[in-house]
Amino acid sequence: MRRITGKTKDATLIEMTNTADAHVEDGFAVLTGYRKTFLADNNGLLSSSDRGTPLPGHQETDKLEQSKDSVYFQDGVRRIDFVLSYVDDKDGDKKAERRRAFEANLEKAGLMLETEDKLESDDRKTYYLKIHAPWEVLATYADVLKIKVPFKPSDIPKGRDAPLQWLTRPFRLPPEIMKPDPDYFTAPFDKSKADFFLIKDKETFFPPSTRNRIVYYILTRCPYYKEDRKEKDKTGIKRLLSNGTYTSAYPLHDCRYWKKAKETQCESERYHLYKHWARFLCFYKEQPLNLIRKYYGEKIGIYFAWLGFYTEMLFFAAVMGVICFVYGLLSYDDNITSKEICNPNVGGKIVMCPLCDKKCTYWKLNSTCLSSWQAHLFDNEGTVFFAIFMGIWVTLFLEFWKRRQARLEYEWDLVDFEEEQQQLQIRPEFELKCTSKRRNRITQEMEPYLPFTSKCARFCVSGAIVLFWTCLIVACVMGVIAYRLAVYAAFASLMKDSPTNKIQLVGSLINPQLATSVTASCINFVIILILNFLYEYVAIWITDMEIPKTHLEYENKLTMKMFMFQFVNYYSSCFYVAFFKGKFVGYPGNYTYMFGSQLRNEECAPGGCLIELTTQLVIVMAGKQLVGNIQEALLPLLRNWWISRKGRNHPEGRYSRWEQDHDLQNFSQFGLFYEYLEMVIQFGFITLFVASFPLAPLLALFNNILEVRVDAWKFTTQFRRPVAAKARSIGAWKDILNVVAILSVVTNAFIMAFTSDMIPRLVYLYAYHPGEKATMEGYINNSLSVYEINELHIQNRTDIEEHPAWFSSNITTCRYRDYRYPPGHERQYTHTMQFWHILAAKMAFIIIMEHVVFVVKFFVAWLIPDVPSEVKARIKRERYLVQEYLHTYEVEKLKLQLSQSFCVTSETTSLLPSSPDKHEVLSECI
Repeated sequence: MRRITGKTKDATLIEMTNTADAHVEDGFAVLTGYRKTFLADNNGLLSSSDRGTPLPGHQETDKLEQSKDSVYFQDGVRRIDFVLSYVDDKDGDKKAERRRAFEANLEKAGLMLETEDKLESDDRKTYYLKIHAPWEVLATYADVLKIKVPFKPSDIPKGRDAPLQWLTRPFRLPPEIMKPDPDYFTAPFDKSKADFFLIKDKETFFPPSTRNRIVYYILTRCPYYKEDRKEKDKTGIKRLLSNGTYTSAYPLHDCRYWKKAKETQCESERYHLYKHWARFLCFYKEQPLNLIRKYYGEKIGIYFAWLGFYTEMLFFAAVMGVICFVYGLLSYDDNITSKEICNPNVGGKIVMCPLCDKKCTYWKLNSTCLSSWQAHLFDNEGTVFFAIFMGIWVTLFLEFWKRRQARLEYEWDLVDFEEEQQQLQIRPEFELKCTSKRRNRITQEMEPYLPFTSKCARFCVSGAIVLFWTCLIVACVMGVIAYRLAVYAAFASLMKDSPTNKIQLVGSLINPQLATSVTASCINFVIILILNFLYEYVAIWITDMEIPKTHLEYENKLTMKMFMFQFVNYYSSCFYVAFFKGKFVGYPGNYTYMFGSQLRNEECAPGGCLIELTTQLVIVMAGKQLVGNIQEALLPLLRNWWISRKGRNHPEGRYSRWEQDHDLQNFSQFGLFYEYLEMVIQFGFITLFVASFPLAPLLALFNNILEVRVDAWKFTTQFRRPVAAKARSIGAWKDILNVVAILSVVTNAFIMAFTSDMIPRLVYLYAYHPGEKATMEGYINNSLSVYEINELHIQNRTDIEEHPAWFSSNITTCRYRDYRYPPGHERQYTHTMQFWHILAAKMAFIIIMEHVVFVVKFFVAWLIPDVPSEVKARIKRERYLVQEYLHTYEVEKLKLQLSQSFCVTSETTSLLPSSPDKHEVLSECI
């Protein structure tokens, strides 16, 4: 057997030699096919038509005797590996011709087909084509795909049980669920050495996930043109699905999720997954990762392994965040700054300058009493240590995940998978669209490729589109900022007499700043959802336009485009509040305006912008998680209920397994992509801006505990079974997480320095406090500058009718947040020396914090090896044993061949006159 390439280079093809029932036709693997079609006449009676010869030993059974809730053909022996569905419509002739050609080529490839007539389906419209891959096909393509299979039970001793393991017993699952298969030594399958592998039963040697992967590989490369016409673009099930020839293509679940299958040979793995994994009551249990991998494939298994590990690590971050928050609560009595703001003799006598022109009035500092107490919960000394801790936590999370991933690579036979993936998983779309060919330097075979000029042109167009959409997001953010500036004056005018105080419970909490922030955050969140919906289609379109060569390259390109967009979309508003709001305001008499308009730039409250950043973060993060859970859980449930509202009432004997799965939601090729994207965006929220909201990891922990079970429930009950796919890592997401981790150190350092009020307080405490004892008394008065009201420009002055009742002409000055010399000073309204000291302290803090965290990060990364030493030893040991067993097998096989040849030679020479030498040879053979 060897791989060959046809004239059109449509796919990797198989040539088999020394096989009586196999031949090669048109460059595609051709085996003897079998097909049985069940039809129903007008009276509902069943008849059958055969194409090919039934397999030896397979006894046909009566159709009515077998339950339709089965994963086997009508003979009850051959397993259904894949199902295609289609309906007759107005364009039926063309589609029927395509189906006939496609199914004929599938039979030439050796697949066995069986058709269910539409009169037997639930809607009386849908035909179901059931596909079975016999042993010859499975063995051939397992050899091509180099699928690893067991050849000997593993004799490597298992590691010792961890101490105090009994403490984790309530969280563990039964051993048969955690380890559904024993450990084996594995090697890539070789059809010529089939007797080397542990083949007890050919029907069950390849698990269902491997079988459907092989069948899907054939389906994506099988042409649907006739023999006399070579039309290169007419290839693959994907094109047939897109043009409506078939309505769906999917492998079957092995049983209903709430009860086991009736067939004893059926594994009922779906039932076990639902019972021990998908129910929310199992939220405290470990995940059966080996069973997930066996049923869904390594790609989905690695996602749930990463999600579970991420959730476990969030527990430690959440605990530290709660400690930081509790520290803020317990240090209430030591918060002298808030006490001064709330003191009627201090904050009650400080008149603040208007925060906007015309409609905003003068206000007293003690009106922000409650918000200053709220800000202290998150803006305190403990937040600094929490920000440093999160910088180290991110490193530990990524390093320990590398170790966990390395262990999974070894346990799931993925150590040498990357090269195979690059070589074998070439996208059919690349083979079809790339008409240019060149010789491969390694294989010396002609292969399709994309010319450099075409690649550059496509890259430039793609980059321009991404840049345009990024600018569109920035424009939307600027629109929200303009809304903030325009609406703040309106809220200030409406709330000047505090009408919101009449609202029970929350009335006293509402002020113009909060109302503006909350409404702007909600509008921004709606814009985020709309832009996400639109950009998804754009990102997929431009990625298709680039024509990536492999599936891995396609996923990486799409991942980078989507994350870049999502990064700007979700985080831009938080970046604005954290690093731009209140930083470019100017001062009374010299205010700055947005792009020369009449909208004055926003100011921060006296307590700083940190509490507003917290509000923004909570609304966007919590809103995204809420909307995401509704989309993931509620929408599939409602869709499936609507589709299967008739089938749900059918008895088990009438509602077939393929119809049940047909009524479920299709798991698209981007399904797992969106799961990763959701979690990585959340990871950004809890790392980039965690200094403003230490409880963010706790919210993420609660969400992820729910997310694991919602995803499990969705995969098990609401989605069709995905085609199994291999993956050794989380792909490009790992690089994105590393970038976010590094960026988070910088953003948190800047938040603590420029958004928080901590640095100015520390400078005052240690350098500018009055008296000999270090105290925060007098800080509020020190941090506010003075301005003469009569020096305000006309456009900055408040309308007379907007003045509060307590305001009088005796008030000649107002205060504003800055460090500037007072009126009458020779350098009036210029920055004081304290301002430059604070700025120097902020820059020093950023440099020190970044260097400390980065040094610890890189030291921890160096200290913790990516691959555990135990796993390294096991990999080397297994490779050595595999080579030794293969060598022994080849030697024994060679001895057997030589002994047989000697015996044949001796038998032929015994008819000739004997000689002593010939007698010796004969005796040796005997």
